[in-house]
Amino acid sequence: MLSMALTAVDSTIVSTAVPQIVGSLGGFPIFSWLFSGYLLAATVTLPVYGKLSDTFGRRPVLIAGSVLFLAGSALCAFAWSMESLIAFRVVQGLGGGAIQGTVQTLAADLYPLKERPRIQARLSTVWAVSAVAGPALGGLIASCAHWRWIFLVNLPIGAVALWLIVRHLREPVRETAVRGRVDWPGALAVFACGGVLLTALVQGGVAWGWLSAPSLALFASGLALVAAVVLIERRAAEPVIPGWVWRRRTIAAVNLALGALGLLMVAPTVFLPAYAQSVLGLAPVAAGFVLSVMTLSWPVSAAFSQHLYRRIGFRNTAATGILAAALILFAFPLLPYPGAAWQPALIMLLLGAALGIFQLPLIVGVQSTVGWAERGTATASILFCRQIGQTLGAALFGAVANGVLSARLGGSGSLDPVARALDDPGAVADPERLRRAVDTAVDAVYAGAGCAAVLALLILLLMAPRRFPVLLEPQEADQDGHGEPDPRQEQLSPARPETDGAP
Repeated sequence: MLSMALTAVDSTIVSTAVPQIVGSLGGFPIFSWLFSGYLLAATVTLPVYGKLSDTFGRRPVLIAGSVLFLAGSALCAFAWSMESLIAFRVVQGLGGGAIQGTVQTLAADLYPLKERPRIQARLSTVWAVSAVAGPALGGLIASCAHWRWIFLVNLPIGAVALWLIVRHLREPVRETAVRGRVDWPGALAVFACGGVLLTALVQGGVAWGWLSAPSLALFASGLALVAAVVLIERRAAEPVIPGWVWRRRTIAAVNLALGALGLLMVAPTVFLPAYAQSVLGLAPVAAGFVLSVMTLSWPVSAAFSQHLYRRIGFRNTAATGILAAALILFAFPLLPYPGAAWQPALIMLLLGAALGIFQLPLIVGVQSTVGWAERGTATASILFCRQIGQTLGAALFGAVANGVLSARLGGSGSLDPVARALDDPGAVADPERLRRAVDTAVDAVYAGAGCAAVLALLILLLMAPRRFPVLLEPQEADQDGHGEPDPRQEQLSPARPETDGAP
């Protein structure tokens, strides 16, 4: 939990300290890579670390990732230029990817199916609270001390987490097959492919236009690398991204459904704070509270979801949650203008409850359909797809919001004046017009997020099997009622391939 808290905080903590960092190091034109570099490194390494943890065990991968993360934090604290700080943030991200995927996998390794919802709910709480608290903590440190302390505070906390892992984490003894060679060509190809495509998505429409030469070159290179990954992985004895991840209906459906979750999560996490400040006139702290209430209901509903999926199954529980989320997202544009702060806060409270019921059964369900030797790869694949969905959502909904703002404000397409006006509404001649434009843009984004929720619902209903083929651990084999309603579907032999339908 300590390790996960550090990686979650560092994904957002830099945002409010950017003015101090730029003032100290310069490099304003490239400061966005402080976020993009970390995101890219953490995302594209998830499949690699998942395969390594299946090959060598979770403990060495988690220890190596923690050491890499702490090394990156120390280097960031002593960065001498914006370029060096971005490079060291990438090192942080390389460690963060190992921590993020391995901790989620360990939750399934160390706890039986009956207890996994409780543990995963706690991990979700840590992640959500840390990610939301990151900007506030970064602003506090930057205002009361030097911005370098944002990275230095990681060292004592990370050292305690690393000491606890080294001293107390003991993985259960497993009978594993002879370890094959690590597919390093595949790992490098996956890293290059993901890096190129994510760079195109993150920087497209920001650093350059979508149809500009850099965008077209990056997308063309990314597609070529996708073909290279497919060829390399088909020939590899132990591929980093094995074909079974997409051939099994359960895992493929959950991958796509959680990709849609990443897509829709962009609406509250990216656009709601701007709405709260620009439309409702809230201070930054109050605007953060409107978003943070989602973290109150999410873990509670996630913990409750186990009582639901034991009765109606993983798929139906998740479908119930995402249907409720779609209705809540479509309700946001119906809020009155300008409205009161409690109204979007209530929407976020309900959304957190719905998404807790949606996400946790899918993660627990997938982890329960595979054995130890495949669990790291399966967990990494669903986290990877969720991250890709979030990156796609940032690009897609950013374009939607920009288009609506430009149309409502009668601009020529350049939104730099709009961005300055959002920072200082008093600087524009007609602040009311600006508020209404932001309200309309955020309404459009939430409507798009509702469509993403409907897409996730359709994926579950059309692709996912009605009952997940749960594979019980040996110590659970004699216990009833811990998984799906039909015990015949739960107890599959570890050597038997996944069945896709009814018993």
